[in-house]
Parts: sequence; C-alpha cells; structure tokens
Amino acid sequence: MTEFVSDVKTVLDSDADIYRVLSDLRKLEKVKDHIPEDKIKDLTIEEERVSFRVDPIGKVTFLVVEREQDKLVKFKSEKLPFDVFLWIQLVAKTEKETKLHMTVRADLNPFMKGLVEKPIKEVLDKISDALAQLPYSQL
Repeated sequence: MTEFVSDVKTVLDSDADIYRVLSDLRKLEKVKDHIPEDKIKDLTIEEERVSFRVDPIGKVTFLVVEREQDKLVKFKSEKLPFDVFLWIQLVAKTEKETKLHMTVRADLNPFMKGLVEKPIKEVLDKISDALAQLPYSQL
C-alpha cells in the first residue's frame, strides 16, 4: 500500500463538533457552494457517501466504512481500478482547538503510482485545507 499524508491542520472547533459534521456528510451541504470549483469539481454529498471529480483520475466516490466517536472517520473508495482508503483523524488539544490529519492509503502498482501520486497528494492537501476552514459549530 502506498501512503499519502496531509499536513496536520489546526481547527478552531471542538473534536465533537468536527466529528458530528464529518460523520454525517449531509451537514456539508450547507458549505458546498463555498468550495471553489477549481479545488473540487462536481461535488455530490449524501449521508454516507461523497463524490467529486479529480483530474486525471475522473470521478471518485468515498463511502464511510468506520467511525470512532470524536476521533476518526474512515472512508473506502468505490468503483476505482484500485482500492483507496481515506482516514480523517481528530485529536483534541483544547476545548475549542482540534488537530486534523488526513491519510490516504492506496493499493497501487508502480505504473499507477506514477500516474496518480501527484494528483492524490494535491487533492489531499486541498481537502484538508478546506476541512480546516469550515465553521463546524455552525453546521
């Protein structure tokens, strides 16, 4: 498995508020219009699933497969030619400050790794930046 890791982001909200939003993705509908199209294209959100377009890969869909209260939401890709797992990890530092960290693990052969390594890392950074900016206590 190839692993990609985001920078650790500081979110000025509680781990409980962040988890509440990320464990029911429908809450992200309220901020969907604030996500620039050049960052994430064709975003579709359901309770257990999120889809978006990533060049050169195409449409990517992630399904929530595991939750750990106030700590973790784990996703698995659907309909890709290789398995991709995405973890969003939360660590409370204070009552209103949480560290957010994302990890992607993908089952890539060397050829696929060369094709998708840069786009995956870019998308991971964009998603973690966007998640760090959300007003979770208001969602």
